[in-house]
Amino acid sequence: MEFSYDDEQNGLREAVSGLLARAYSDSEQRRRVVATDPGFDEKTWSRLAEMGLLGLPFAEADGGMGAGPVEVSIVAEEIGRVLAPEPFVEAVVLAGGLVSDLGSDAQRAEVLGALAEGTLLPAFAHAEVGTRWEPSARAVTATEDGGSWTLTGVKEPVPNGARADLLVVSAVVAPAGAPGATRLFLVQGDAAGLTRTGHRNHDGSRSARVEFAGTPAQPLGEATGDQSAAIEKAQARARVAYGHEALGAMETALTTTAEYLKTRKQFGVPLSKFQALTFRAADMYVSLELARSTVMWATLVVDADGDVVAAADRARLQVSRAGRHIGKEAIQLHGGIGVTAEYSVGHYTSRLTALDHLLGDGDWALARLAGTVGEHETVDPLRS
Repeated sequence: MEFSYDDEQNGLREAVSGLLARAYSDSEQRRRVVATDPGFDEKTWSRLAEMGLLGLPFAEADGGMGAGPVEVSIVAEEIGRVLAPEPFVEAVVLAGGLVSDLGSDAQRAEVLGALAEGTLLPAFAHAEVGTRWEPSARAVTATEDGGSWTLTGVKEPVPNGARADLLVVSAVVAPAGAPGATRLFLVQGDAAGLTRTGHRNHDGSRSARVEFAGTPAQPLGEATGDQSAAIEKAQARARVAYGHEALGAMETALTTTAEYLKTRKQFGVPLSKFQALTFRAADMYVSLELARSTVMWATLVVDADGDVVAAADRARLQVSRAGRHIGKEAIQLHGGIGVTAEYSVGHYTSRLTALDHLLGDGDWALARLAGTVGEHETVDPLRS
């Protein structure tokens, strides 16, 4: 299977890398940005829009660039490489992806066009207290009255929910519609009955508790049936994109650790002269490359519109294991400096941990994959 990039894709990587390298030339610059709300640099977000990156996966008719998941993965990986806090996956791949999949012509033109221009930031409000990465809603209900819809309930946590200009909200349709069906709605950030309480996460990103109290909402698209399957597919695409963000973070953590082993001396010689330490660094490299091949394969599955959900579960499991391994080893091989807030590897480990718990962790993915083992044929190794 071909995993190499063509000239245009390599050019895209270089352009994104150059932009983000200037914005986050060192870890101190990122710490200054995430220390204040909204947790990312609005100017850098606008520059991403100017480069066409915020409209990358959307059709040209909707104001996008008409690119595919491979190009999206390149941007996500470069974001992870410098821990850029801009919510690319959350806004473009997840929230924007749902609007692209399900929205009406008018909704796509309005929302995706503004997103691509950098003038509108959408967020997907789906997670609820007491649930674990399910594609269906439970606690938020939607009620229709005379052709108008209102939402009631709580979503938490909602990534970038306090800053978002538009919320894509999942809700259970009340008995007046289809009982128990999960549908998606658009809620404006200044809607009546909407309360948002933001907080900072351990990796510097932002989330919010979002409360709806008879909040006016607009159904996403014209379909009236259950939209859980569409939500699950959109989440799967986001998991793959997050996998690429994790790859960028893991590669930087590994490179930083390898350079430290070459320069830090103990007993008068570099740490890289100690065979046990170089073996541990080599194991980090193996974990990274195994995760890379799995995530890139999953991206090609997304591109071919194959079994995206199963591919995303496989990628999530491998990335979860690799992220934990590389993050812990990066800190331990740096010694005491690895756990200080002033040094970068701890922040990379924190982000890898956060990515592992966005949309389902490794144990969750393993359980899902294990549940499908019986669906596959057995292979006799002596006859194959």
